[in-house]
Amino acid sequence: MILDLERFVREGEPRWQELEALLTRLERHATAQPEVVELERLHALYQRTSADLLRVRGLPTEGRLRGYLESLVSRGYTAIHGVTERQRGSWFAWFWRDFPQAVRRRPGELLLVLALFWGGAAAGAGLLVTRFSEREMLFPFDGLAVRPSQRVQQEMEDRGRQVGERTGRFSAQLIQNNTRVAFFTFALGMTYGVGPTVLLLANGAYVGAVAADYVLDGQTMFLLGWLLPHGVIELPAIFLAGQAAFLLTGALLPRGRRAPVEERLRDVFPDTLAILGGVAVMLGWAGVVEAFFSQYHEPVIPYAVKIAFGVGELGGLVAFLRWAGRDAG
Repeated sequence: MILDLERFVREGEPRWQELEALLTRLERHATAQPEVVELERLHALYQRTSADLLRVRGLPTEGRLRGYLESLVSRGYTAIHGVTERQRGSWFAWFWRDFPQAVRRRPGELLLVLALFWGGAAAGAGLLVTRFSEREMLFPFDGLAVRPSQRVQQEMEDRGRQVGERTGRFSAQLIQNNTRVAFFTFALGMTYGVGPTVLLLANGAYVGAVAADYVLDGQTMFLLGWLLPHGVIELPAIFLAGQAAFLLTGALLPRGRRAPVEERLRDVFPDTLAILGGVAVMLGWAGVVEAFFSQYHEPVIPYAVKIAFGVGELGGLVAFLRWAGRDAG
């Protein structure tokens, strides 16, 4: 095959220079997680450059060009397989980097979830306060069927047998139930946002009503000691599942975009997967805490200890989501 070398170099040089620049950027930020689009471009350029190398390998007079292309192909091979190894990296590396980065990349969806849930909580608390005598009709939940002071008294009387009842099986049941709720919330993203909106508002109203009921009955310390240890992880996990649900909704809704729905779903898939993985880990921790810590009340565990534990968890979670993985970004 006769090769028009001048034309070959003229057409290939922009491609080679782009590959070289991309490789240099990846090598300088070896710990960073490349974007999917960047990896796709890297693979395409690597394939084209490999094909170009095959075309000039038989030209003994073009040793310099051949050496340059061989260097690019070698670096490309190392980069592609190096990225694969990093993506397979340890679970800790994934949890520390990909999960919080994905949460931070999608602040709009998270703010929407928080507005829906806490708006529902405010409405639920307001309804219970203003229509207190009708609370059982407005909120037909088991949590409001018994006066908080009666529930507290029952818990105190039962504390003697609690130690024997809080088992690993109970913890597993809680983890399973919480995970089912979170992933159901995410799946409702397929309803174009209607499902997660209703679910977040309803659950917010229930939490707000229960909290107001306990506060009005003078059981604030019990409420905080009961809910904070697991709730400061469990509720944010549900919020993040809602964030993933609205990512899915956003991909399904065209909103003036010409890209096909398959492409839009591919764009959000990495962040959605990372968020849901983090949610599963959070719910596992919340289930263990709820089974082996939250359910023990005074005098077994003082309320102050449980509240301090919950506040510490919340502070750690906020710091983690805000700062973890920034050095790799």
